[in-house]
Amino acid sequence: MAHTSGNVLVQWLLATLLIAMLGGAKAIVLCDTESSKLSSCYAAVTGQYPPKPNEKCCDVVKHSNLPCLCRYKSILPAFGFNPTNALALPSKCGLKTPPECRGNNLMPE
Repeated sequence: MAHTSGNVLVQWLLATLLIAMLGGAKAIVLCDTESSKLSSCYAAVTGQYPPKPNEKCCDVVKHSNLPCLCRYKSILPAFGFNPTNALALPSKCGLKTPPECRGNNLMPE
């Protein structure tokens, strides 16, 4: 039961973060990344055929704590983010994909 309530708390926190990020509120830091900077990757993670990530997005990805961010992959669809596109960002930006971001498992570890 504690694991489930922990997942709910994490999902609630991420939901709050994404609403703040997309709404233009003051940036907060999640996994060593300011939420306002994550918006530069929005186009590259939405839709069925998104454009390649731009240089600004890749710069954010390269300076992010990817293993930490990938822990939130299970709730991406709730915000219109395509998990497959989001989890492909590291390799599209020339980085090695962390183990936490690989596979079809969309549940937090």
